[in-house]
Amino acid sequence: MAITEADVNAAQQAWCDGLVEIGRVHRASGDVRATATALVEGLYDYRDGVVFFKPTLAHGKHTFRNTAKGALSYFIGGDPGFPNDKGFALKPWARAWYDNNAAENGIQIHGTIAITMGNVYAVDYQGNEIMVDKTFVFRLCRDGKLRLCAHKSALPYVPDA
Repeated sequence: MAITEADVNAAQQAWCDGLVEIGRVHRASGDVRATATALVEGLYDYRDGVVFFKPTLAHGKHTFRNTAKGALSYFIGGDPGFPNDKGFALKPWARAWYDNNAAENGIQIHGTIAITMGNVYAVDYQGNEIMVDKTFVFRLCRDGKLRLCAHKSALPYVPDA
């Protein structure tokens, strides 16, 4: 099975949709842990591989999340092992989208690996928007699904005025 650009775009949109869904479930007092677990299990390759995950607002000794538990904490907080996590997905975000703008289409496909670079945008329910620089690396897993094996995001650099 070959990876297509459409597959990569669908995986990125699924990530954006999952981020919004976690917040929607949180606002409805639903099972946020189950929703976030579904995102982490469905879109990150922790089960069969190794994941390099550097979340946007992570810092200190918990900057990198090499376990599903660490990723889950970043999205929803509440894990005493990651005391600085407030739950990035619990903002909540009303809408999220991405662009791939590092090159002509911002996607490189190399066999069972696809790399994207660009931005992710999220808007909360008050209209406040955040943009993060992101690099996603997807691996085609044994079950035929693309899952993240690397995710690096950071707030854009703003030079001193």
